Amino acid sequence: MTRLLAVLLALLALAGCSGGSEPESAPTSASSPTSTPSVVVPPPTPPAKGACYRLDYDAALADHSDAEPVRCSAEHTSTTYFVGDVPTPTAEAAATRCPERLSGFVRGQDLRLTMLRPIWFTPTPEERAADARWFRCDVVAVASDGRLAPLAAPIGDLERYAMCGTAEPGSPDFRRVICSRPHAWRAISVVPFSARDYPGEAAVRDAGQEPCEAAGAEAADNALDYRWGYEWPTRDQWDAGQRYGRCWAPA
Repeated sequence: MTRLLAVLLALLALAGCSGGSEPESAPTSASSPTSTPSVVVPPPTPPAKGACYRLDYDAALADHSDAEPVRCSAEHTSTTYFVGDVPTPTAEAAATRCPERLSGFVRGQDLRLTMLRPIWFTPTPEERAADARWFRCDVVAVASDGRLAPLAAPIGDLERYAMCGTAEPGSPDFRRVICSRPHAWRAISVVPFSARDYPGEAAVRDAGQEPCEAAGAEAADNALDYRWGYEWPTRDQWDAGQRYGRCWAPA
């Protein structure tokens, strides 16, 4: 998944008239005080679904965004795919809803094998004070560590955002990159887990050996001579929601 300008409240002052002639309205007095009419200010307008933005990596990680939208036909790195309406727009609500909504917005391939990621923004404190009730979900593509890749409009074929690696997974030179960048390995399949609690490193490591070996053989040109790799989730990744491992093969 623009940070709207904060609403400014203007106090209306009533100016009284004075002079030698009879006033058109009854004069004010202690017994008939003049009341200031209340001003109803609408809440800030929520972001627009389908809007595109040119964000850098740091801006994509921020809690709030004041970036102005750009034409989606121009170069951009972020697209708003959902805008939620909740009484209290918190980061926790966005962190739950935005990942769930992304798979419905982008179809055709397992997102876990791509570099597409959901990000979210909530209103600024000033916007919340003005009764903003939205959170914004955007999709971005990570090109490499600390860099975003341009998005197509529409997102289109997910092959454009496929996940690759600079070296064999687990090696010191391994870095995840988008496949349009130089790479040596490619993520080819996913090993899902159904357990709620982390089964332990040995269990998640062993669970991927057979399926990843089979996936590597299927991806190879020669089923008798092939290599494969397996990247299993750590406890920290599991606690953050990654309940799966990835199978890899040389590109």
